[in-house]
Amino acid sequence: MTEPTPYIDYANLPNPTEGFLATLFITVRKVAKSRDFYSRVLGGTVVLEENPCIVKLSNSWIIMNPGGPPTPDKPGITVADYEPGDTTSIFLNLRVADIQACYEEWKAKGAEFVTPPIDRGAETRCYMRDPDGYLIEVGQSTGLLHGHLAAKRPEDLPG
Repeated sequence: MTEPTPYIDYANLPNPTEGFLATLFITVRKVAKSRDFYSRVLGGTVVLEENPCIVKLSNSWIIMNPGGPPTPDKPGITVADYEPGDTTSIFLNLRVADIQACYEEWKAKGAEFVTPPIDRGAETRCYMRDPDGYLIEVGQSTGLLHGHLAAKRPEDLPG
C-alpha cells in the first residue's frame, strides 16, 4: 500500500523565475503542530504539508522539518532540535500594520506571548513563542516613521 501524496500548492511554492528569494528553515519536533500554528494562528497558507512542510506567510515562507543526521550535501553537520531557554541568537520578526489587532487575534487563537505590546518609542513590539519555543517578534513602526530611533541600550528606555 502506498502513502497518499501530500498536498502541494504549486502556485505558492518559493520558486523564483529570476534572482533569489529568502525563506526561513526551522527545525520542529512535530510538523503538524507547527504547521497548524503558522497557518491557523498566523494565517499562513500551507504550500506543502510535509517533507518539508512549507507555509507562506505574507511575502515569505517558513520551511519546517524535523532534525536529522548529516547528509551528503552537509557532511558532518547535524540539524538539531531547538532548545528554548532564556537566550537566543536568531528569531523571526513579523512587521504588522496593527499590532494590537494582531496581538488580540493571535492570542485568541492560542499564541503564547511573553508580554503584551509595549511602546518603545520607535516601535511598539512584543514577543511570542511558537510550539517549539522559537521566539517571534511582532512589531509595528510608530515613532520610527517620524525619525525617532530606538534607544541604544535597554537602560536608556523609560520604565
